[in-house]
Amino acid sequence: MQSYYYPIEKLPGISQQEVNLLQRNNITTTQELLAQTKTLAAQQLLANQLQIKLQSVRKWTALADLARIKSVGCQYSGLILHSGIASVEQLKQTPIPRIHQQILKLQVSTMQRRDLCPSIQDVQKWLQEAK
Repeated sequence: MQSYYYPIEKLPGISQQEVNLLQRNNITTTQELLAQTKTLAAQQLLANQLQIKLQSVRKWTALADLARIKSVGCQYSGLILHSGIASVEQLKQTPIPRIHQQILKLQVSTMQRRDLCPSIQDVQKWLQEAK
């Protein structure tokens, strides 16, 4: 899998205050975030350094991991994470119909809109690129 990286401020749901915190600690891209959060111990260390909850660091790490897939990027990483898939490895192992159904269920329950759900073809592309 060829990995793609983004400026840290592109992560979905990250506030400007959180971006500033990360930048002050020399984390300006998703690549740098992933490099500093490879293990749970490293994630805990970063959370302690930033004086924030470990949960936030773990969420950002999961988003950055999923965003490495070109067709997912920062556009769909949050949607995939909130549908219950927290890593590229987990995405690779989940059947396409199940992923699509989880995302559709999330879109309908939160936005009441089926039409915003990525297509089965989009999900297939995510898995192809993840592998």
